[in-house]
Formats: sequence, structure tokens, C-alpha cells
Amino acid sequence: MQKLIECVPNFSEGQDMDIIRKITNEIESVPGIQLADVDPGKATNRTVVTFVGEPKPVIEAAFRAIKKASELIDMRKHKGAHPRFGATDVCPLVPVSGISMEETAELAQELSRRVGEELEIPVYCYEFAALKENRKNLANCREGEYEALEKRISTQEWKPDFGPATWNHKTAETGATAIGARNFLIAYNVNLNTTSVRRANSVAFDVRERGRVKREGDPITGKIVLDENGEKVWEPGLLKSVKGIGWFIEEYGIAQISMNLTDISVTPLHKAFDVTCERAAARGLRVTGSELVGVVPLQAMLNAGKYFLQKQQRSTGLPDEELIRIAVKSMGLDELYPFDPDKKIIEYILRDKEQKKLTDMSLKAFANETASESPAPGGGSIAAYTGALGAALGTMVANLSSHKRGWDHRWEEFSEEAEKGMRIQKHLLQLVDQDTQAFNQIMEAFSLPKSNEEEKANRTKAIQSATENATRIPLKVMETTLESFELLKNMAEKGNPNSVSDAGVGALCARAAVRGAMLNVRINAADLSDKDLAKDLLNKGTAIEEKARTLEEEILKTVNTKIE
Repeated sequence: MQKLIECVPNFSEGQDMDIIRKITNEIESVPGIQLADVDPGKATNRTVVTFVGEPKPVIEAAFRAIKKASELIDMRKHKGAHPRFGATDVCPLVPVSGISMEETAELAQELSRRVGEELEIPVYCYEFAALKENRKNLANCREGEYEALEKRISTQEWKPDFGPATWNHKTAETGATAIGARNFLIAYNVNLNTTSVRRANSVAFDVRERGRVKREGDPITGKIVLDENGEKVWEPGLLKSVKGIGWFIEEYGIAQISMNLTDISVTPLHKAFDVTCERAAARGLRVTGSELVGVVPLQAMLNAGKYFLQKQQRSTGLPDEELIRIAVKSMGLDELYPFDPDKKIIEYILRDKEQKKLTDMSLKAFANETASESPAPGGGSIAAYTGALGAALGTMVANLSSHKRGWDHRWEEFSEEAEKGMRIQKHLLQLVDQDTQAFNQIMEAFSLPKSNEEEKANRTKAIQSATENATRIPLKVMETTLESFELLKNMAEKGNPNSVSDAGVGALCARAAVRGAMLNVRINAADLSDKDLAKDLLNKGTAIEEKARTLEEEILKTVNTKIE
């Protein structure tokens, strides 16, 4: 698996786009880096940049960006609503795939050392990269912000982990930088129908994990309660793994609650939104929308879409695009500016835009491509697509049944069926492209050189490997399609009677997909030199084909009975 990490540096400049562009140019100058998002804020005077790549390029890009920011941003002149203490205020590394948190923390420390030694910028390591326990929390490292830095860096307790521990002309310009390794964090702002920062803070203190300082009597003006050690006593908020403050955004003329969701498995996006809505309403305020700063994992958006549909007692067995649309509208993520999934969802950003997929074509284009003189897509891809249509019809009947008048008490039953159908449909659509790719791999293997015995042996091995794959893919189409018969049978028997014919057509599609895929198993298995393997694959296919025939007959019998 490819090692990928995300880097989310926050620069203390959100107004001069020329400076921001020069910094991001440095990031993009490193080969192998994908710049995912640039999110400047005028009121915060801060820009959050997100980029992704393999570890070595990411570290190099981060270093170049920090260097350029130190040359262009003078912290002595900086003012903004967001807490900050350096030109590059924070620079977290986030493991995305194929890399552990421990490895990511080591990379963060490596970057910290280089920034401290080569750029002479004070660096504090935080979160999983922290070298001292009291520096795990970013708020501790940044306490007092830039204005307190001059005194703090010369103390033994807050001497930087790397870089100078003295205040001079250079450190006064650059400030300090916090570099860390952390879990995926969602920076999330909730919009309020008020201009009052105090009222926004009241809601923020209600919801954030840290809560608010406990007071005697009046919760705002009362005497602060101290423990036996003279430390402030805190009343925890409602949401775990959430940090938050209130602020006023001048460019939009509203107050916001700015939150960091540090562990979305504990507090997901939709829960943060809903609880904030409840607490705002309790204080006479109304949430008007929200915004995501940076990027978000796909699953977080899908979970949010399903959550809001479940609250409406609606089926959640819908395409990803529809679930995302529901999430965006439910949380008002497009209130301040349009929400573009291709620029905000990390998996969409990382997908190969250059790779042409059959499933991205229009129906007409796909049919024309199939009809062309090119041998692919061929029968295998068509079989997979036909199976996907069968599963889609079963899903449609489930969704219609879930929303049928008088059947509201059965919405969960049909929602589960629809989710099952969507899972099958998505898998079969993936197999549409995989079958064509498998055919192309065979062609590539046959084109390998064969001028000597070694080349001939390598070519033969590659051909056999590609042929086995081209046999297993249609077998996988058969196995996946077979799963859809249970859905179609249930929908024919229990679903909306007005759509029973659709379940029947779905069964016909599923049977055609199984039979068509079996033809591809047979033709490719014939070219396998391992005859035992070929026989095993053919036997599996034959068994599936027989089950599909029986199930199709049962479903059509039910359908014909109901429409007579």
C-alpha cells in the first residue's frame, strides 16, 4: 500500500492573496504533491492549506512553505481573530494510508529539527510528536499567543524543542511554529444569527470538551472556583474530542463557533452540528449554516447524510452523491459559499482525474464506446453493468417501499434492503472497469518482448497471471450479482406492489449478468495452463449459474402471480 500523509499548515496571512500564492507555489514546486485545499480567512487573517503526498515529498514541501512564510510574513504587524504565535502557526502531519502514527510522529520531529536548525525558527512539537508531556496540547504551546512568546521562549519550561530560545529581530518577525502529528482533524465553523462574540462563546463553552470555568453563583460574573491546589475548576462541555471558541467574522457579518473535531469517531460532524443547534436555541440563537475549513473524509459526509435521513425516517440506501447533497443541505455547508465535493472531500481530491473510467461516461457514450471497433469494453464489462442495473432496480423498489404512504412503520426494514442493494450496485460498477482493465493487462502481457529464453519465460508468466485475473473478475461479477437475488426476491414478495414488475426486470438483469459473466469465465479459463485451477473456477461458476436460474424462476413466478 502506498504511504500517504496529509499536511495542514496554517499561515498567519489571510488577506494578501499574493503572499498566499507564493507560499502555495513553493508547495506545488515539489513533485508528487497534490495541493488539496487553500482556505484563506480575512477576519482571522489566516490561511489553512491542505496537501497530500508520500512522506518525503510532503516533508520537503512543508519545509519550503515554512521557509517562504518566514520571508513574507512579519508577525510584529499581524492581527487576527484566531489564536496564533508564528508566521507558520501550526504544521500538523496526518497519516492517511500505509503509514503508522509512530512513523508520522518521527517525520514531524525530523521536520521540526530541520526548521529549527536551518531556518532558525523556534519549534514546539505537539500531539503525537510531543517530546514533553505538557506540550501534547497545542493550546499549552501557544498560550498567550505571539504577544507572550518573547518571555516564554527564554524560560526553562517553555524553551523550544528545536531552534533558538532567544528573542531577537528574526524570531520577532517569524514567531514560533508548532509542528505535530495528529489524527484526522476537521476544522468546522457553525454560523449564528448574531454578531455577539460573547453569546457565541457561551454556546462554544457549552459544547466543547473543556467546557467553562466553574463560578460561584452567576455563571458569568461569579467568583471563579479553585481546587485545593489553587487551580481553576472546569465544568466539562457536552462533546468529547471537540475544541471550540466564538468569534466574529467581519466579511460575513456574523458570529461563528469555531470548532476542531479532533476525533470524529467520538464526535462526528453531524453530532457536533446538531448539539450546537440545540445549545444555540436554548440561548435564544439560531444556527443558520456551517462551513468546513480544509478537507473532510468521504465517510464523514456519508455518515452525516444517513444521520439526517434517519431523523426523517427516510431510507439511507442512496448513492454517495445524494447522501453528500443531503449532508450539505442539512448542515448548511453552502450558506457562505458553494460546497464543491471535488475540492472538499479528500478521497475525491486524491482520485486520478486523468484515468478515464467507463462508469463516468454517459449512457450514450458508454454504448458508443462498446459499439466501436475497440475490443473493450466487451461482454465482461457489459455483464457487470447489467448486474448493477438489476441491483439498482431492487434498490429502487426498496426506496419506494420505504416511502410508501401507510408503510411508515416499515421504513427501517426497507432502508436496510436499499443499503444492501447500493453496496452490491457499487461493487458491480467497480467491476465494470476492472474487467476492461483485466483485458488490457492480457494485451500488455502479449506485447512483452520475447527475443530470448528469459524474456519468453517472463512473458509466459505475465500472460498466465493476467489470464487468471481475467477469469477471476467475471467470477467475482457472478458472486456479487448472486447476492442481489435475495434483495430482488424480498422486494417481489414484500415490496411496493406497484413496483413488482421492476423487481422482475431486476431479476432478469441479474440472471443475464450471471450467464454473461460465466461465458467470460469459460473463455478465459480455457487459456489457463493450470488445469486444476481452471476446473475449480469453472465449477464455482457453474454452481452460481444454477442457483441464479432457480432464483430467477422463483422471483418471476411471484411477479407474474401479482400482476395477473
